[in-house]
Amino acid sequence: MLKQTALVGGALAAPYIVPSSVLGRNGAIPPSEKIVVGGLGIGGRGTHDLKWMLPEKDVQFVAVCDAQKSRREAVKKVVDDKYGNNDCAVYADMREFLAKRTDIDALLIATGDRWHAPAAIMAMRAGKDVFSEKPSCMTIAEGQAVVAAAKQHGRIYQTGTQRLSEANFVFCFEMARSGRLGEVHTARAHIAPWDAAEMTHEWLPPEPVPPKEEVDWDLWLGPCPWRPFNSSYVRGGWRGHYDFHTSCIGEWGAHTFAQAQAGLNMLDTSPVEYEYVKNPTGDGMVTTFANGAKMILHREGWWKGSCGMRFEGPDGWVAAADGYKEPDVSNPAMLADFDKIVKDYIERTGRPMNHMRDFLDCVHSRKPAVANAEVMFHSMSTVHAANICMWLKRDMKYDPAKNEFADADANGFRSRPMRAPWAI
Repeated sequence: MLKQTALVGGALAAPYIVPSSVLGRNGAIPPSEKIVVGGLGIGGRGTHDLKWMLPEKDVQFVAVCDAQKSRREAVKKVVDDKYGNNDCAVYADMREFLAKRTDIDALLIATGDRWHAPAAIMAMRAGKDVFSEKPSCMTIAEGQAVVAAAKQHGRIYQTGTQRLSEANFVFCFEMARSGRLGEVHTARAHIAPWDAAEMTHEWLPPEPVPPKEEVDWDLWLGPCPWRPFNSSYVRGGWRGHYDFHTSCIGEWGAHTFAQAQAGLNMLDTSPVEYEYVKNPTGDGMVTTFANGAKMILHREGWWKGSCGMRFEGPDGWVAAADGYKEPDVSNPAMLADFDKIVKDYIERTGRPMNHMRDFLDCVHSRKPAVANAEVMFHSMSTVHAANICMWLKRDMKYDPAKNEFADADANGFRSRPMRAPWAI
């Protein structure tokens, strides 16, 4: 008995060794400070986001959900290879995923456009913060519902307009809104130089439906009207189809309208007038804000590269697009203060020049993200209003305070029916 007592006593007296990683030493993040992340619909763009997210020390990616087996298995491999284990869980149905994974703090959503808003709303209702790829809503009503869900459930929301967090673009925003160009009267925003504003309502030819385990076609369609399976859809061929896409205007305008509105100090509103242009794409459409500032849509001609924007005032102009070493400016002397202007922005706002990092920082701090739900809604309302103008082939007046058009036909496009059982 004495021997046993001595052994037990020795065991109780022995020091309990806690790994330094649990305490956050040597640069490790304690588990209590990790953001547990899951993914939904991670394809090409989503894989880019995932690889952007995984190196962050405060992220632990644990599960992926996708209606396509090949997609969820590909993501699992990326994640398991990163962590050197086989732990990434896979799910096919988002409802099961959200119900079971109460441990997940945040969700990376990179589905096709049709699912962005409904998935974000479901995730926020389940208590998840959301990083959602763009275009982030298919209608004005969906955008309103995303804003309402973020407010009601106290969630952090970031849409994937990453150029709001890149130095060349931030420099241009700051030059425009600080008065260095004088009072900016015009912003120019890039729309995709392919496809058209008016999209097809036709179906692709039916093909045999694959096994549900391979592609759950019903879940893939989600809230969209039923249509026969065609493998082109699941390979990205849904673009250009009305039920799935936001047109050439939404494809890049989901980025560039937010960029233009940032420089015009109009992130909390949308243009009130949209002038119809007699072409298939919306190229050259002039939109006007309540203060008279204009945002003009362009496919090409005002920048090199993709997703460009330009600001013009009486004292000069600045422009940027992807791939620029530095912004284009009307006077090279403007670039002398580039570093200072960007540094001052970072110090004033606390925003990093990294869009994913901004989201993660906001998950910790609960401060609204730079591309929060309100910012998304107002820029996407601009996308939808421009599309509606092109579809109805006449000028439009829009009230961004009421989210209404002065046109009954236009108001009919503010929402779309959703296929049961999906709803917002």
